[in-house]
Amino acid sequence: MDRERYQRYLSALKAELLPAMGCTEPIAVAYCAALARDALGALPSRVEISVSGNILKNVKSVVVPNTGGMRGVKAAAAAGIVAGDASRKLETLSDISDEQFAEIARFLQNTEISLSRMNSRRIFDIGVRVFCGEDEAYARIEGHHTNVVRLEKNGVALVADEEIEEGVEEENGFSVKEICEFAECVDLADIRECVGRQIAYNTAISQEGLKNDYGARVGKVLLSAFGDGVHNRARASAAAGSDARMNGCNLPVVIVSGSGNQGITASVPVLVYARDLGASEEKTYRAVVLSDLITIHLKAGIGRLSAYCGAVSAGCGAGAGVCYLLGGGYEEIAHTVVNALAIDSGIVCDGAKSSCAAKIASAVEAGLLGMEMERSGSRFVGGDGIVEESVERTIRNVGDLARNGMRSTDEEIIRLMIRTK
Repeated sequence: MDRERYQRYLSALKAELLPAMGCTEPIAVAYCAALARDALGALPSRVEISVSGNILKNVKSVVVPNTGGMRGVKAAAAAGIVAGDASRKLETLSDISDEQFAEIARFLQNTEISLSRMNSRRIFDIGVRVFCGEDEAYARIEGHHTNVVRLEKNGVALVADEEIEEGVEEENGFSVKEICEFAECVDLADIRECVGRQIAYNTAISQEGLKNDYGARVGKVLLSAFGDGVHNRARASAAAGSDARMNGCNLPVVIVSGSGNQGITASVPVLVYARDLGASEEKTYRAVVLSDLITIHLKAGIGRLSAYCGAVSAGCGAGAGVCYLLGGGYEEIAHTVVNALAIDSGIVCDGAKSSCAAKIASAVEAGLLGMEMERSGSRFVGGDGIVEESVERTIRNVGDLARNGMRSTDEEIIRLMIRTK
């Protein structure tokens, strides 16, 4: 692989494999609120929050970490204002003390906080305006979780639009073939820090979810009901990480494509198989890199937030990573991805909450079934629904389905969730 392409894939990994504590959408709200408070220079007496519909959807039902079980946009903003450290970005709420729980609750109870849905061209959009006496400040994050497009105090810009932080482009020009080449040739020294952290963090939260009772205990139920075989352990271990993360566990994760659940799904099943197979550290790292990059590639055409469950992309990545561990090359990996997409391209995203763990289990199952089908010589072929003759055209179809075809589905999901709040 030439140096330019090598660097493009490496840069994508380093940009996407970021540490985060808690579900990333409420953390983004907390980060935005902490930025506004810092700009104001005081604890506000009034707060106005405006967010896009997909932020409402993804924050409504998930536990905000280090808040004692609080949920929702207002709770996330209050936590960020009272106790958030904006310099930590996606770990804004990592260092909240037990004493600050009560302060956050008092702030929520005693402060005027309004919440409205933003009329924005962006699916991902958060604005927080805070007031104290004659002063006011405003922060806005747009496009992705740490992309601060505006920060001002009393109308004076502290961060202007020209200082926008650029994320990984949505149309990244990747291909499954080049991803396989990169995974084979990448110098482990180049990815040891980011992938090593992903392995350590995501394994730890998976073990926490299997050890203790979080949410609906999907991971523990899977193990109890279906046994300790490697296939089921891969599903259960990924689901358990989400059980813990969606229900307030304060352990960090390493995200992929802006999502901790996708970061867990792309890595943990691969690690379970690697341990079972006795794979070397080098082979394990290369398999996780392959899974991560296929997840990023699939998600690029879909977008950061949509009505299409992102765990599906990560489940495909996991299946591809396991296929690689078992000796699969490009052809086998490509057919694994196509098989998995044909099986599970119908899971909708109705926000972050306990049931995400079950969707992860289903997505991992699709990835592993797609892989086992390929190993047995069974493939879905062009003309089977949205499947086309090539893996890249099939991935393009899924992106079109999610980004364009499911827009009205997304609006209906948001309408139903707001109605049932």
